[in-house]
Amino acid sequence: MTETMINLTIDSEHIQVPKGTTVLKAAEKLGIHIPRLCYHPKLSLEGACRICVVQVEGFSSFLTACSHEVWEGMNVQTNSPEIRLARRDIVELLLDNHPMDCQTCDRDGQCELQRQAYRLGVRERHFEGKRKRFPIDDQSESVVRTPEKCILCGRCIRVCEEVQGVHNLSQHGRGFETVVGPANLGPMDESACIQCGQCINVCPTAAFLEKDHTERVWEALAMPRDKKHLVAQPAPSIRAAIGECFGLPIGTPVTGKLITALRRLGFDAVFDTNFGADLTIIEEANEFLRRMGGEGPLPLLTSCSPGWVSFMEKFYPEMIPHTSTCKSPMSMLSTLAKTHYAEKKGLTADQIYMVGIMPCVAKKFEAARPEHAMEDGTPYTDAVLTTRELAWMIKSYGIDFVNLPDGEFDRPLGISSGAADIFGATGGVMEAALRTAAVKLTGDELGPLVFEDVRGVTGLKEASITLAGTEINIAVSNGLTNAKTILEAIKNGGKQYHLVEIMACPGGCVAGGGQPYPPFSMDVLDPELGRLRAKALYKIDTDKQLRRSHENPAIEHLYAEYLGEPNGEKAHHLLHTHYHARMPRGIK
Repeated sequence: MTETMINLTIDSEHIQVPKGTTVLKAAEKLGIHIPRLCYHPKLSLEGACRICVVQVEGFSSFLTACSHEVWEGMNVQTNSPEIRLARRDIVELLLDNHPMDCQTCDRDGQCELQRQAYRLGVRERHFEGKRKRFPIDDQSESVVRTPEKCILCGRCIRVCEEVQGVHNLSQHGRGFETVVGPANLGPMDESACIQCGQCINVCPTAAFLEKDHTERVWEALAMPRDKKHLVAQPAPSIRAAIGECFGLPIGTPVTGKLITALRRLGFDAVFDTNFGADLTIIEEANEFLRRMGGEGPLPLLTSCSPGWVSFMEKFYPEMIPHTSTCKSPMSMLSTLAKTHYAEKKGLTADQIYMVGIMPCVAKKFEAARPEHAMEDGTPYTDAVLTTRELAWMIKSYGIDFVNLPDGEFDRPLGISSGAADIFGATGGVMEAALRTAAVKLTGDELGPLVFEDVRGVTGLKEASITLAGTEINIAVSNGLTNAKTILEAIKNGGKQYHLVEIMACPGGCVAGGGQPYPPFSMDVLDPELGRLRAKALYKIDTDKQLRRSHENPAIEHLYAEYLGEPNGEKAHHLLHTHYHARMPRGIK
């Protein structure tokens, strides 16, 4: 079908664009940038902030460029003294109803409101009077809501609804008292919130932030070493993303520099969450093979993503029997650090202080779950730093990250295979599991290493793979709206899957809610961002000698010396968990 083209004029230049193109997008084709705040290219159109106003011939009032499609013969003016004044007045009104704490705000230098104020020439505050006052909701384990910094752009509402399918946020009140929050403005952890942090990623200001764990880590680092033995464990995707915080190109692998930076901060040991990922694959692959043999329901749903687990417990509790009982790689490694490693070092469990470096704010919620605590209530993971938090700590300490020499992880909990590295990309857990399952089913140690069907940042992927004459139906999803499609198909009997990977965040952990804010030229939901970070992880995998989790000699030794057999009694006690339905407050 031939595409219908529209002819129009923008700033006296003629242009032809496809029907359905917005004025904002048409202007970009001419190299004209129209300022915007509420607009997000991956979310529905809102037209709330009004900063993108333009003058259109035949209209006495301004129109919003983000929400109006072009029409034949349209004549648009994007810049004039009147337009610039209108945009500046809008930003001035937003600023005058905004906290005056830019110098101490977490988003300083990364704030879109601040950037628009600079671009539009706002140099002082003109309006005085009553300013909105709302309490901070910091009761959550993961997400802090600061409504006084909200500019009512609606991005958080739309990403929660359209990308994650959670529908947790909405506008409450009217006029000056309008505020964004969960149902009844209750605490986030008691709402439908799944702690994924995507609201943090798309917020243009600092109305949503992760729960700060930096102070508790600083305090632990300052304690005498006979009191605390500090251990850090960075997740796979951290090494592919943290370099961006120091000016390196997106997707630059910085594993060695990351290790050195953690040691210079004062950590006594730096282990690799990848070790936990290899361990997860051994346990999960054996769990899968048992279920293929009739011991438990199929499909088996992966359980590494805490945002997905929270979503499942709140919205699909009937899927609990299908979900793998394996702890996440972070929780597995933390458990081993306070048991096996502590015994080896002659330390008590409470002397170990374990810090996870994670791309995901939901990991903070996971660490606080009672299911991931010792019998006396002590958590296995004491603190979780997001990529952004760790980057700030490194800068605060005065460490020249870019010029650091490469360090190596401490052993034995720092040895890992390439299969563990790709956990950070959507489809990575599935591919890692298939690498090991293929060997277990076929007995061929030279079995396939790459499963292209599960790679890529597409939100939903399906495939059938034949191993040892057995056809295995698999599915991979990222972003929970896509997960709903799979889960509903399973519930309705429309799909007969055997193994399903679900990641809460679009693109997987590489685009988690705690990852670096992208440059202003790229949005956080841009698939290219996830692709570049994932590419770094696949490169690390390719360059490794060990490519399958079961080939890790440290894992083999751990089972022989301490755990016994995979899925055995001790392994199940230490490395597995359970889930339960969590009904959000106010929902019956």
